[in-house]
Amino acid sequence: MMHLGWFFTTGFGVYGWNQPWSGNVASDVGRPDLFVDAAKSLERAGFDYIMLEDSSVLSDVYRGTFESSVRRGTTVRFDPMPLVPLMAAATERIGIIATVATTFYPPFLAARLMSTLDHLTQGRVGINLVTASADGAAQNYGLPKQIEHDLRYEMADEWVDVVSQLWDSWDEDALVLDPESGVFADHEKIHKIDFEGKYYSSRGPLNVPRGPQGHPVICQAGGSPAGRAFGAKHADTIIANVRGLDAMKEYREDISRRLIEYGRKPDDVKVLFLVSPIMADTDDEAAVKRDRMREVQKNNIDGILSAMSYFSSTDFSQFDIDAPVPDLTQYNGHQSTLADMAKTGKTLREIVANYPTTESMELVGTAETVAETMIEAMDFIGGDGFLIASPVTRKVISEISDGLAPALRRRGAIRDGYSRTTFRENLAAF
Repeated sequence: MMHLGWFFTTGFGVYGWNQPWSGNVASDVGRPDLFVDAAKSLERAGFDYIMLEDSSVLSDVYRGTFESSVRRGTTVRFDPMPLVPLMAAATERIGIIATVATTFYPPFLAARLMSTLDHLTQGRVGINLVTASADGAAQNYGLPKQIEHDLRYEMADEWVDVVSQLWDSWDEDALVLDPESGVFADHEKIHKIDFEGKYYSSRGPLNVPRGPQGHPVICQAGGSPAGRAFGAKHADTIIANVRGLDAMKEYREDISRRLIEYGRKPDDVKVLFLVSPIMADTDDEAAVKRDRMREVQKNNIDGILSAMSYFSSTDFSQFDIDAPVPDLTQYNGHQSTLADMAKTGKTLREIVANYPTTESMELVGTAETVAETMIEAMDFIGGDGFLIASPVTRKVISEISDGLAPALRRRGAIRDGYSRTTFRENLAAF
């Protein structure tokens, strides 16, 4: 069987502004309803988790203004943390992952927050660890510019060490909860951590009891060598966005090798590949739909260049769109994303036309056709499943939860229920 996740690509943000089938998009802004509706539908479909991206910068890199960030609401982000318990309250088993930037969150704050959410969700919370990339985001937190890429991962490695020790500062049996003796917790089973590292220090312990999962599920999406190493060392699930079946197979094999080097088993981490299925009532109709979407993308020059500017903290409006593309590997941002973009064209115009922003492989056709393709891909890759990053509207979510998921279930490819209680247990069930 395969695992399924849903990726809210702009977190607790704005989806489908002024687009067909976006429904009451204006009244959805800053409200939980769309996300709660999605969580209920995706749990019915048997998804393992929902992942909420996050960012804390309103970028004005592209053309030196905020226009590209706010015209369609593309970089508006509400903090996802308050949304997590609201989604959990409407569901029973699906995991909910929120993003935290290790560069900006003090370890004690993050450990306490996630342990609190683990209690509030009864063991269904996860944390997506990013190191952030934009200079503007770093400046919001008082830094002059973003820290160098590989150093961010070195710091993140120590950050996870501190947070993990804080989660373990209460023993599993520290809570007594004995009304006869009046003892709430055994003080001898709660410990300082007295962590003194190169980048972080913390006294501990948490003043929050150990959560139902002990450690919330850790998610990670690094594609660079440093990112892959970090994920193999710490993650429980990894998001991968490499192109094509051979690259997907190589990625899974590379992560497996790295896991073994860290003394872990390949099955300890579930690798989910980003896809964006395009479905219709017939394969031909789906192909027409795909072609129409690709044509829209080719004309979205400002949108793609704005994204590249955000990822690199460099204004790409300054470059000739038909001249040879600048060396994207020189920028201190999302290195794997920029490297992938560079492979899709020799000029910026070619990159805009060819770059599939959320696809490891193309999935186009009826629900039955797409289901068969997904199963064949997993058989070849030896991977664990897919993270769907389709446009977020209630219509699209219904296509996946009421069309694709049943087609996969009929073939025995996904779960038909949740056999365990916590997110961590369900993720590890197969």
